[in-house]
Amino acid sequence: MEKRRIAILGSTGSIGRQALDVVRQHRDMFDVELLTANNSSRLLIEQALEFGANSVVICNEDKYDEVADALQPHYVKVFAGMDSVCDLVGGDNIDIVLTAMVGFSGLESTIAAIKAGKTIALANKETLVAAGEIVTRLSRECNAPIIPVDSEHSAIFQCLQGAHGAPLSKIHLTASGGPFRTWEKEKIAMVTRKEALNHPRWNMGQKVTIDSATMMNKGLEVIEARWLFGTEPEKIQVVVHPQSIIHSMVEFEDGAVIAQLGHPDMREPIQYALSYPSRLSLDNRKLDFAELGELTFHAPDTDRFPALGLAYEAIRTGGNMPCIMNAANEVAVDAFLQDRTGFYDISGIIGETMAGVDFVREPDLDTIFATNREATAKARDILKRHLR
Repeated sequence: MEKRRIAILGSTGSIGRQALDVVRQHRDMFDVELLTANNSSRLLIEQALEFGANSVVICNEDKYDEVADALQPHYVKVFAGMDSVCDLVGGDNIDIVLTAMVGFSGLESTIAAIKAGKTIALANKETLVAAGEIVTRLSRECNAPIIPVDSEHSAIFQCLQGAHGAPLSKIHLTASGGPFRTWEKEKIAMVTRKEALNHPRWNMGQKVTIDSATMMNKGLEVIEARWLFGTEPEKIQVVVHPQSIIHSMVEFEDGAVIAQLGHPDMREPIQYALSYPSRLSLDNRKLDFAELGELTFHAPDTDRFPALGLAYEAIRTGGNMPCIMNAANEVAVDAFLQDRTGFYDISGIIGETMAGVDFVREPDLDTIFATNREATAKARDILKRHLR
């Protein structure tokens, strides 16, 4: 494998930090060319110095002077704002772009990298949720392959590598079930922010952790899988697997099922995306099948977790509906994280927003950005009726 030059968009978040841990283990394989962060200026400075980044972008322009004063004496180029991110990802010094920004904000920079023909290691699932058809079409036209980083989609991708082009019959998308998997609906209705952030298996950022608790995260992944693997929603089945050892499975026409297994550790799919098709060593916990005991599975409950049902409704409707759903979810989750609204208000706000924003069957990119703005405003208006 030749040395690869990487850009990490969102380097101070959970995925970005774990990606840099992968780089620490393989400095002979990766050069860090570009790091970006939204607000975490101090950590961005530390990362740039440790990994010898060529350039950094701090998206919060108010923090530009702090970052520039710290890094320019070390010959690190410092920029500010999202426009700078979009300009820099197309540079000749970058081979692969890891898109780890949170939420809809990751769409613009991912499209810029695709248009520049870069290999995309996709960790920002909202990119495909909001604009999946547009993004995958651009990927084909620009010869910019998209390699999934989400553990479930990486698992599916890895399973398909061993299928030698055989068409899949069904995707079994596994879900941990989150912290409230066994709780009654009445108890779930009263959960606190602290309880929802206590994920039993994965260590993730706050937004993703709340999405996991509501099972919206799995709904977003259904939509993402639909575009990544060119399959219809009816062929994507969510199955709750509390142990989180099987990261997903692919079933073929003859009934054979191939699964990808491993302990919950995001560094494995991150590293596979950065090194594909090569596999590198990784200092992680390896499976001991004799110690595993049992692996269990059951169907999800969309009555207790209605967000998953809303996601299936959105992708079956198509058009700009997944974008509407995603925007409403971002507003509702942010409000829950601020203790401004209740747990089930999240799905309530999403459902009302989906019913209240104009539907467009064949949106272009401008329509997607306009939809995001309209749905965000609508969700904030609806939120006022759900405030505690």
